[in-house]
Amino acid sequence: MRYRVAAVLLLSAVTLGGCSEGVLDPKGPVAAAERLLLINSTAIMLVVVVPVIVATLAFAWWYRASNPRASRSFDLAYEGRIEFVTWSIPALIVILLGGVSWIGSHQLDPRTPIPADAKPLQVDVVALDWKWLFIYPDEGIAAVNQLVVPVGTPVQFRLTSATVMNSFFVPQLGSQIYTMSGMATHLNLLADRPGEYPGISANFSGDGFSDMRFTVKAVPDGDFGAWLKQVRGTGPALDAAGYATLVQPSKAVPPMSYRAVEPKLFERIVNETAAGSGNAAAGAAWCPPAPQTGG
Repeated sequence: MRYRVAAVLLLSAVTLGGCSEGVLDPKGPVAAAERLLLINSTAIMLVVVVPVIVATLAFAWWYRASNPRASRSFDLAYEGRIEFVTWSIPALIVILLGGVSWIGSHQLDPRTPIPADAKPLQVDVVALDWKWLFIYPDEGIAAVNQLVVPVGTPVQFRLTSATVMNSFFVPQLGSQIYTMSGMATHLNLLADRPGEYPGISANFSGDGFSDMRFTVKAVPDGDFGAWLKQVRGTGPALDAAGYATLVQPSKAVPPMSYRAVEPKLFERIVNETAAGSGNAAAGAAWCPPAPQTGG
């Protein structure tokens, strides 16, 4: 028995140890709200689950064959009070759980801006095979498999895919969201403390899926400005030729940056994939979007 208890405690410690750097270790308001919703939902469900488990064990023990004090009757009878309890309590739990989930889910709408004193940072995200491209349109730079953001600043993401559907997820910041070719999804996140937080692809997308990871570095404003200056002074420019090379499938790509980026690159990727061209650069030169005319 002692060995069994020790094994259970060891297994529990290992399991809970994996909660660091995950959804139960939030580093931003969105992830914290999602953890609260998860805990509340679990607690509400345990109101039914725990009594049912206890009652099952108690009934099995009391009505065991060796217990002469347990009265047993094979005559069927209807008991309204028991029916009321067995149906009303689960119904109330379902109503309460549905209300909590409904309200919490709407409050965590990915498009909802995060209130803060700082001006939001715009970041465009493109899922490639098998890497992540992060474009800073206002700063005119880009990075691969590395996302640097200032602490306490809301980040407004636009996300798309230049290949198959994928899924963008930073567990400690919250809100997994899909990226799809020809479409742009929106997400708002904020890191409220410095650190490095792992990001993953949460949707299988082929051979290099397991290595499709990136790192979110949340740094103070001064360090973010220094990083921008460093990136602008080193590395290549992400022009048509550079993107044509980057878009080719590759695995376990180390973090890298681009000192300049083609204007409106994100919009062009969305437009080209929407037109059915697949990967947005197959060696062809960029063409400006067709002018819009009114009818």
